[in-house]
Amino acid sequence: MLFDGFIPWLAGQYDSGTGGFYYAQSAKGNPSFVPDIESTSQGLNILIRNNILENMSEDQKNQMIAFFQGKQHVRSGYFYDENPAMKKDEVMVHRALSYTKGSLSKLGSSPKYQLPLHAKSAPEYVTSTQSYLEKWKSIDLSNSWRGCDLLATSCVYIGDMDEKEQRPFLDEAVAYLESIQDPETGLWGEGSLYVRISGTFKLHTFYSKFNIPMPNTDKIYQSILTCLRTEEAEDMCYIRNPINLLAYMKPNISREELIEMIDITAHNMKKLKRADGGFSRELGNSPTAPNVAQVKDGAYPDMPEAVHLSEGLYEGDMNASTQAVLIRMQCYELAGEECAPVYGSSNFYKLIQ
Repeated sequence: MLFDGFIPWLAGQYDSGTGGFYYAQSAKGNPSFVPDIESTSQGLNILIRNNILENMSEDQKNQMIAFFQGKQHVRSGYFYDENPAMKKDEVMVHRALSYTKGSLSKLGSSPKYQLPLHAKSAPEYVTSTQSYLEKWKSIDLSNSWRGCDLLATSCVYIGDMDEKEQRPFLDEAVAYLESIQDPETGLWGEGSLYVRISGTFKLHTFYSKFNIPMPNTDKIYQSILTCLRTEEAEDMCYIRNPINLLAYMKPNISREELIEMIDITAHNMKKLKRADGGFSRELGNSPTAPNVAQVKDGAYPDMPEAVHLSEGLYEGDMNASTQAVLIRMQCYELAGEECAPVYGSSNFYKLIQ
């Protein structure tokens, strides 16, 4: 029931002229906004998770490949959107690099040019384990969500190293993260429980990418349970991050606690479902710039300029909606049930304009 009207909404975000996806309905028809890297990658993930990509025509697939490849800078190897503010946000630059590599791989393609590490355009801190460690130590964790995002996304360069070269970097990273983890809660950094769980979620992307066990998962589980019971989820990320961590950690969950957590999750998602069929990141409205939502629970001194992707109306957005699909899948997985595609998924190509 939560996904009633979802597929028509998704089809409405697709731009047949570029093969990309808009962030929200209010971006369409407004010349200030165009389909962007993150929204298109998120749209692709929704297509894959609902068995829609397998019916994409070769022309449509090639158009989407061209969309991503066209975002790459020839000399640096980075991928940039048209909004000049995007280049100034380290997290968005690293996310675009990771998103685009992954999306092109899922489409059976690859970047046209060398990536930053091999194009010799990566930051100087990637040249040695010591400089990498100094970079990590310089990151402010007073807002765990933002700080851990910077930590995790900076590892995109380690992923491009060969296995032998990676090892010392990974050893330093693991030792550092263990040294700053809260032994009581299993979380990292500061902020509310949801902010710290969101930061911990960001770090799980590092551990899972390199197949490294995350320490103190039993403590993290108890923190998640406490958080779900006591704090209000005002952001779709707050709903997704605990469920994603649970799916990753695979703890022993009693039937009673599992039912409780899924009930809380569904209740929270319902508050973010919008009349247009999509889901919004926040209770009040869809944020115009997804790169600034992280600091609402605490000041962050070096927050970059906002990268606006829509008018920020009371509407669904691609960021929240791709998370909603993943939450649904992972709740089914935690319950040991098979998750069928969202109702109406087979109609996607009939609905796109």
